Amino acid sequence: MKTEYKKCMAGEPFNGGWDPKIMEMTVRAKRLLAQLNATDYADTGRKQALLSQLFGSIGKGVHVDIDFHCEYGKHIFVGDKVIINMNCTFVDNNRIDIGNNVLIAPNVQIYTATHSTDVRERMAWDWMEGNDICNTIARPVRIEDGAWIGGGAIILPGVTIGENAVIGAGSVVTHSIPANCVAVGNPCRVTRKLK
Repeated sequence: MKTEYKKCMAGEPFNGGWDPKIMEMTVRAKRLLAQLNATDYADTGRKQALLSQLFGSIGKGVHVDIDFHCEYGKHIFVGDKVIINMNCTFVDNNRIDIGNNVLIAPNVQIYTATHSTDVRERMAWDWMEGNDICNTIARPVRIEDGAWIGGGAIILPGVTIGENAVIGAGSVVTHSIPANCVAVGNPCRVTRKLK
């Protein structure tokens, strides 16, 4: 029988509140985030040390600004020369892979977690314990090399942002965006190709 964590990583419905591994990751991440967000802005050494503990991997020349938030942290994999600006939220129930030379503007939200639109699937009843449970589904997000994500953009589960793509500010990215283009809006659509 699969653990809730294994279901989570397989993209199957899971309940994070029942899995000791998920609860442990969540508590660990929240403690590291509290330290990270309280660290003096100029103390880059301390910030890098905390990010190295928090993320699955982190490249060279990475800057993560204050008021960063995530779910588990360990599912975030960041390449080299990446800027994650202030007040970003990454819900990393599944993998978030960020390539090299990526710019992520303030207030960007990246979600790997979603729920069924069917209330019976979303809110199941546990007859053994007599509790309502909320089933979550997690799908990975990938941001490829050279992409720029504009301020306030929201990237939804299962999306890939192609190499060198530009996502306009405030866009809601509901499906994958190809390489070398500009995409904007809600829902986000390609408006032009880049040379």
